[in-house]
Amino acid sequence: MNQVTEQSQAPGKAIGRLLGLSAVGIFIFFIPISQQGKTSIPLDHMVGWLRAALGETGAGWYAMVMILAGALYPLITGRWKQSLTDQIFLVLKWLGVIAGVLALTGAGPAALQTPDMLPFLFNKLVISVGLIVPIGSVFLAFLVGYGLLEAIGILVQKLMQPIWRTPGRSAIDAVASFVGSYSIGLLITNRVYVSGHYSAREAAIIATGFSTVSATFMIIVAKTLGLMEIWNQYFWLTLLITFVVTAITVRLPPLSRLDNQAEHREPACEDGNRLGIAWQNGLEIAEKAPSLGRNVVDNFKDGLVMTISILPSIMSVGLIGLLVAKYTPMFDWLGYLFYPVTWLWGVEDGMLLSKATASGLAEMFLPALLMAEADFVARFAAGVVCVSSILFFSASIPCILATRLPLKVGTLVLVWFIRAFLSLLLAIPVAMLIAP
Repeated sequence: MNQVTEQSQAPGKAIGRLLGLSAVGIFIFFIPISQQGKTSIPLDHMVGWLRAALGETGAGWYAMVMILAGALYPLITGRWKQSLTDQIFLVLKWLGVIAGVLALTGAGPAALQTPDMLPFLFNKLVISVGLIVPIGSVFLAFLVGYGLLEAIGILVQKLMQPIWRTPGRSAIDAVASFVGSYSIGLLITNRVYVSGHYSAREAAIIATGFSTVSATFMIIVAKTLGLMEIWNQYFWLTLLITFVVTAITVRLPPLSRLDNQAEHREPACEDGNRLGIAWQNGLEIAEKAPSLGRNVVDNFKDGLVMTISILPSIMSVGLIGLLVAKYTPMFDWLGYLFYPVTWLWGVEDGMLLSKATASGLAEMFLPALLMAEADFVARFAAGVVCVSSILFFSASIPCILATRLPLKVGTLVLVWFIRAFLSLLLAIPVAMLIAP
């Protein structure tokens, strides 16, 4: 009875914020619309419009300015002095500046200007990420600032906690990554972690277990591997395998050993009262939230800092990874770690699939490129591993390192190996079951 009275007395402003502003965020991030023959979420359309308005030359120069700003930022703030890792990444950022100049001008060795090297990194990754993160950060104010996260967190608490050991609010991160991009998912995760609503373990689980490439990029993978004829099967089975692998990984070191203390915990509630408490909790957050203008400015600042931190690292680390994959046997050697799985299931292109899986550490798209002509089982497994392994040096690992999440390179590589191994172990028998 008291709860009903409290709800009826809830200020109209709080209700308007929770329902109205949150609805804008849901529309921008989650509702596909069709524009000029392309169906995608509004955020993706906005990025496309801005890129078209800038033109390829303008977009390239914008990305170059962001890369240079990212290299200067640690020097200006003094952050490069904090640790050896920061000093190493300072060097990598300036290497990224050099790589950016070469990509923009087309200068340098011919080997770096092949379509799968600097042009791929710069045009497909750097410019796209450089536009989507700042624009997405503006609309994050609507999605995460006015009680939606807290209300949904209460509603799905019973699902997220026992299976993935994360708060209910992390469901938003998972969905945002699949329909938006991993960079948006990480932006949400970092924002919530810094505010004290995720523990170190929870933030690490979300960043390494849910922040995968978007559904739109999965379409590119499916097209490359000739899987568009079974798109729905590929998409939903990949989603299922990704989350099953996450449920296993959270129970293994190193993730299981991370600190699990958080400053603010979601309130627990009885099942019968869950909807009412979710509503009330959302209203309380909406009422206390800062103004929309303040929220937008704060989120935009975070988005810009993340953008300039990510872009030079993508250029340098990504290029190094691609060069290692193309010109050294390193990933061939690493592939032997996965060969027992392909041998166990008797995959026809087992050794090639093992090496392709290993190459995903450099760039998630490499397994798809390497397995494009293989048999169905190997192609499907490669398509799943591309997505489910989540971590790769050309983009997602630099993105994570650019946040305040307490994750180091060694930890991320270990988590990548566990995820890739389990993904391969599950994807191959699934592919055998659905093979035509």
